[in-house]
Amino acid sequence: MTKRKHQREKARLFQALTEQTQGSTDHDAPIPEQALANLPGLTAHTPSGSLPKMKKFRFQLMHEWILHRLPPGRVADVGGGKGLLAYLLQQSGWQATVIDPVAQALPDKYKDLTLNRRVKIGAAESVPHLTQPFAPAMAEQFDLLVSMHAHGCNVQLIDVAATGQQKVILLPCCIIQEPLLPAPGQHWIACLVEYALAKNLTVEPFRLNFRGQNIGLYIHTA
Repeated sequence: MTKRKHQREKARLFQALTEQTQGSTDHDAPIPEQALANLPGLTAHTPSGSLPKMKKFRFQLMHEWILHRLPPGRVADVGGGKGLLAYLLQQSGWQATVIDPVAQALPDKYKDLTLNRRVKIGAAESVPHLTQPFAPAMAEQFDLLVSMHAHGCNVQLIDVAATGQQKVILLPCCIIQEPLLPAPGQHWIACLVEYALAKNLTVEPFRLNFRGQNIGLYIHTA
C-alpha cells in the first residue's frame, strides 16, 4: 500500500470511528431511550415520555434543580458562556463563577419560570469570570462544578470528583478534545458513567425538561 493510500485508509477509519462513537452530528439531540436502557447506575432517570412538553430554558431549570438538592456554596459553571446560570445561582446565595476561555456579557433579560415573566438584568450586574480553559487545579476553590454541554472537560471533572471530592454535575453532549472514547456501539454518556463508577463515585442521573440532550449526571463521592 502506498503512503498516500494508507493515509486515505486511516482517514476513512477515523471518520467511521468518529461517527460510531458520536452517533450523530447533532450533538444537542435528545438521547434515544434504548441507548440508556442498560446503563449501570442509571435506573432512576425519568423517561422523556413521562415529561410535559419540553421547554428551552435550560439554565433556569438547572438552577432550580440545584436549589432543590444542594445547599449554597462555591460553584463554578465550566464553559458557562454568558453566565446566566452563574447569575441565577448568585442571586440565590451561591458564590458563583464562570470558567470559560471566551468572555461574554450577561444577557440583558431572562424568563423567570416561577413568576412566568421576563426579568431584566441591569447593565451594572456581573458575575466573576475566569477567562481561560478549565484546568483541574481550578477546582480547589469550589464545592460544586457544573458543565452543561461543555467540550473537552467531562473526564477532567470526573477525575476532580474522585481526587478532590468536589461535587460535579455534567450534561454531556459530544466528544471533543476528550482523552477517552466509548467502545464501539457505546453511548458517550454510558462511557462516562462507567468511568465514574470505576473510580468508586456515586452517579445520580436526572433529566431536565428542555429540548435537546437533557440527561444530567450528578457525580460525587459516596
